[in-house]
Parts: sequence; structure tokens; C-alpha cells
Amino acid sequence: MFLKDLLAHRPTDRNRFADGIAAAEKSGDQVPGIWRLFAWKPALAAPLGQVAQEILRGPSALAPGFREMIAAFVSSRNHCLF
Repeated sequence: MFLKDLLAHRPTDRNRFADGIAAAEKSGDQVPGIWRLFAWKPALAAPLGQVAQEILRGPSALAPGFREMIAAFVSSRNHCLF
């Protein structure tokens, strides 16, 4: 599956990510692309969440808040939700 296909994917299975996508779309909110990945492959959610937590909260010379700021800046430059 290519990214454009993933972003256009409408989940048919019920899981918390699919429900979140449906609620966001119903209210007219933008849907983070990562939700569509997790709705498609829910088993990826926990391991990728652990990776993100390690990156943002694990040992580092940079404070967690500064790492969050970098992530938010990069996301905005990429025109995606953080």
C-alpha cells in the first residue's frame, strides 16, 4: 500500500483508531495519517507508540519539551498533524 492509498483508506473494521477517524471526519476535523495506519494495522500501534515515547521521553541531552517542539515544527513543515 502506498502512502496516498493509506491516507485515502476508510477503515471497515471497528477498533479505537477507526472509531477516532469516524468521529474526526464527522466533526470536520483533520485526521492524522498515523491513525489511518493504526486503523489498517492495529498491531503496529503499541510498538510504534513505544518508539515515539523512547524518542520523546527517553534519555537524551535534549529536554523532552524541546524534543516535542522539534517534532511539532517538523510536522508543521510537512503539513501534518502532530
